[in-house]
Amino acid sequence: MSAEHTGTGHASTEDTSVEHEQRGDGAVVSTPKAESDAGSANGTTIPELVIISGMSGAGRSTAAKCLEDLGWFVVDNLPPELIPTMVELGARSQGNVARIAVVVDVRGRNFFDNLKGSLADLASFNVARRIVYLEASDEALVRRFESVRRPHPLQGDGRIVDGIAEERDLLRELRGDADLVIDTSSLNVHELRAKLDAQFAGDEEPELRATVMSFGYKYGLPVDADLVVDCRFLPNPHWVPELRPYTGTSEEVSNYVFNQPGAKEFLDRYTELLQLIAAGYRREGKRYVTVAVGCTGGKHRSVAMSEKLARRLSDEGVETVVVHRDMGRE
Repeated sequence: MSAEHTGTGHASTEDTSVEHEQRGDGAVVSTPKAESDAGSANGTTIPELVIISGMSGAGRSTAAKCLEDLGWFVVDNLPPELIPTMVELGARSQGNVARIAVVVDVRGRNFFDNLKGSLADLASFNVARRIVYLEASDEALVRRFESVRRPHPLQGDGRIVDGIAEERDLLRELRGDADLVIDTSSLNVHELRAKLDAQFAGDEEPELRATVMSFGYKYGLPVDADLVVDCRFLPNPHWVPELRPYTGTSEEVSNYVFNQPGAKEFLDRYTELLQLIAAGYRREGKRYVTVAVGCTGGKHRSVAMSEKLARRLSDEGVETVVVHRDMGRE
């Protein structure tokens, strides 16, 4: 599968479905073209709204990142009085902002007092809203603040426990109004994400997004790679004069690479391994993975293998983008 065909698992195999982009660093990125606006929701679609709040140190940031990965538009520390404005803007977005999550906490200080009034104002929008409240025991919160060596936002000149007590008092009424209360005292990050996935992912399994990146070892390993694949065990098309000018995106080079002993078997078995890894990543709440595929110069073997591997992932329903980091550097 050539770079211009790689996007999501549902991408068309026609050349018109994708676009090439060359970044400033020279890497070539393949992404789908924007779809037609014909299926867009009309301008009066009211977005869903989730308010994320609770105790400092209880996991609000993790909750926000989880919803963002699930496709929600997330705004951190938005003044409560601006929530109706945000909902109104979402309603005008023609369905582009269908789900909004707002993190509200004591960092807002005076703004926080306006939350109840802002939520009452939303009644005129007929908004489907939920409040998620995260809490934890005093012991767990103290341990977390001490581990990162940061003060509680309300402790002032006092102790961490003084700030925690004041925050609990400020949030007492909001906790009573919450639709979902999660005690994170004994939860790790992955367990918290799993709980939120169960509440907000619906019947669909949370998406895993993959970047398959070809690279040349002589230019160094990609620093953001989660997994690295070495294709240097295959004969190098560079030493075939008629193939040297081409890249791994060409049919000639691709056919040469995959006609070599072990190439197809390697692709089949590594795809099976990635399926196993992807299932584990989903269970652990990991939403993004970068697979780096390397050869000597990043022009022939790694490019051809990246294209085929991306096609396999796409066929498995993994949203996939191909990046050829070093193609064209020679």
